[in-house]
Amino acid sequence: MPDDAPIPDGFRRRAMVLSALLPGLGQSFRGYHAHAIGIVLVTAGLLGCTLLLTQAGGGESAAFFLMMLVLPWWIIQSYGASLPDPLGWRHTVRTAWAHSHDIRYLGALFLLTAVTDLYIILVRPDYALTLFCTKPSGVWGILAKAQSPTLHTLIGYGFLRLRRWSLLLYLAYAAFGLTNALANHACFGYGRIRTVFLLSLLLFTLYVVWRRRCFVPAATGAAL
Repeated sequence: MPDDAPIPDGFRRRAMVLSALLPGLGQSFRGYHAHAIGIVLVTAGLLGCTLLLTQAGGGESAAFFLMMLVLPWWIIQSYGASLPDPLGWRHTVRTAWAHSHDIRYLGALFLLTAVTDLYIILVRPDYALTLFCTKPSGVWGILAKAQSPTLHTLIGYGFLRLRRWSLLLYLAYAAFGLTNALANHACFGYGRIRTVFLLSLLLFTLYVVWRRRCFVPAATGAAL
């Protein structure tokens, strides 16, 4: 049972791995069984919502919900299992917030997106990216497609390291993406994918600007 004795780091790491495999397992391993049951119930509810979205709105909506809510929840409860006191969502969220792990999570999403972009380019060489109502071909088309995984990789790496240059790069990327999305919307009218991309990019940008103080210059980050 939990007590006031110091918890060995290895013990906490095992709890974190267990909760990463199955939500709540690490908390139960440490003796917080009621807390573990709550985690299991919340996880089941989120996965149930994902299934409903898959049936109602298709795979795109479910994938978006999975990345924005289910996966962060999975990571947070796993991270919470490694804390000296794993009880209380407020404490876990505050600790993750204080260490800018939310920004690092966004960085991981950018890296995942870069891999997805590269996969699409390789398996669908005929795919053309729409830029300001046109689809460039030839060398310009290749460069237009290559910029997506390149920028996503740079931004993702910078976010993981909390580098200030990645914030500036992201703001330039967001300005270009919003302008391009608005132009395509004006040319082609409403599209579900374009609309979701536009709204999600806008929300992402507002959140990143709100958390801009997390980013530090390279020299400062190296000293931390």
